[in-house]
Parts: sequence; structure tokens; C-alpha cells
Amino acid sequence: MSKTVDQYIQETVNNIRKDREVTQELLDDAMKWLSKDESRHREVGMVLSKYVETLQRSNEQLVKVVTLMSKESKSKGLSEEDKNDLLDMISKEGPEDE
Repeated sequence: MSKTVDQYIQETVNNIRKDREVTQELLDDAMKWLSKDESRHREVGMVLSKYVETLQRSNEQLVKVVTLMSKESKSKGLSEEDKNDLLDMISKEGPEDE
């Protein structure tokens, strides 16, 4: 029962969306908490930057997925490099992100 590339792409996009939603909620909550007292920035500043980094990384992953999908639609299939890039991206999305 091996998954097709389309199934992996769909799973990856779903994971990215879920991660973005959770990260955005955490960022919103932290910003509300921070807005009550500016001195709290020292306490949560680094955490907020990690949330933003997570959102940026998911943007990069989405761009990579779209690029791969675009290449696939222009040709009969993915190149070996594209397949390796996709496998690397899926591997990085591993169990810790689920």
C-alpha cells in the first residue's frame, strides 16, 4: 500500500495548514497577553519569534509543493531531483509535526 505522490502532497499540504492554524492561534494568544503589559516582551519575545519562524517555514514548504506541482503539470512526471526534494520535505514533516 504505497502512497502516490499526489497523496503525499495532499498530506503535506494538510499538515502545513494544520500547523499554520495552531501556530497562528498561539501567536494571537501570546500577542493578546503581551498587549496587556509591554514589559512581558522579555518573557515571550523569543517564543513569538519561534512562532513567526514556524509560519515562514510553512510558507517555504507551500512554495516548494506548488513548484513541484507546477513542474509535474508541465512535464510527464517529476525529475529525480524533484522526487528527492519532496521526500526530504515529507521526512522533515515527520511524526514530531503531527
